[in-house]
Amino acid sequence: MAYNIVIVDDHVLIADALAEIISKFNNFNVVYTCANGLDLQQKIGKTIVPEIILLDISMPEMDGFETAKWLQNKYPDILIMALSMQNDDASLIKMIKCGAKGYMLKNIKPAELEQALQQLAHKGRYFPEWAAIKVFDSLHESDQNATEDLKLSEREIEFLKYTTTEMSYKQIAEKMFCSPRTVENYRDSLFTKLEIKTRVGLAVYAVKNGFSIEEKE
Repeated sequence: MAYNIVIVDDHVLIADALAEIISKFNNFNVVYTCANGLDLQQKIGKTIVPEIILLDISMPEMDGFETAKWLQNKYPDILIMALSMQNDDASLIKMIKCGAKGYMLKNIKPAELEQALQQLAHKGRYFPEWAAIKVFDSLHESDQNATEDLKLSEREIEFLKYTTTEMSYKQIAEKMFCSPRTVENYRDSLFTKLEIKTRVGLAVYAVKNGFSIEEKE
């Protein structure tokens, strides 16, 4: 089976370079490129609906987060691969929440790109090692710890909700009207109780257990 791909990236040179590289892969075909989410909205209803979308995060007018949410609502069967220069926790967490099934950096090598597309197409997801370690190991850990069996304080739950946002620990402390040190104590306590080692792990646990905060558009 040949998989149709759409590339959404406001950098034309990057989009064209990716399309050229992918054209050499077996079973993958770039059908068109878009400059941002709005451009995609206009094109996708008038032409081929792809199986895979490579979606840049930072774009003008309609960024990757908004676009991923829209795709999840309108075209839930499309596999979204986030495409970014960022490997920070906040971007990874937010893209997963928005529906991305994969995440790769723009400096990926052609051979790795082909492997990533193959895995996304056949297994339904692809995350590089650094992301997989943070997310899926933490997801496994959270499955082993039922919330009802844990005695979490109201303040710990409040902090847990904020871990799903892009706020820094200092900003969370301001929201909770406490010191950064107190927030660190909540974090360390949750690390121990949930047997989780990273903020990404806390965020994944929070989302799975209904503790995430809906961010305003």
